[in-house]
Amino acid sequence: MRLLIWSVRIVFFLLLLAFLSRNSGTVGVQLFFDSLWTLPLSLLMLIFLVAGVLLGVTATTATMLRQRRELARLHARVDKAGREPEPGSSASARSV
Repeated sequence: MRLLIWSVRIVFFLLLLAFLSRNSGTVGVQLFFDSLWTLPLSLLMLIFLVAGVLLGVTATTATMLRQRRELARLHARVDKAGREPEPGSSASARSV
């Protein structure tokens, strides 16, 4: 299974490398105040890919933290319920 995963990663990397080498032309990015940056298209695409990944990670982090807190609360509730004897059980009958 590891060999399959690494082979998929290598194929993906080679396809990405071929795609980036085919798109190596320069593009002008016009920003505010009439400033113009000239960048290779592959670098510009990489910048936007990284920005998108970072945006996705930050959007997911809040949900993940909320779910972890809820899971910890539920685990504590289960632990508490497991330690307390139920009404009518043998532990409460012995104490009478």
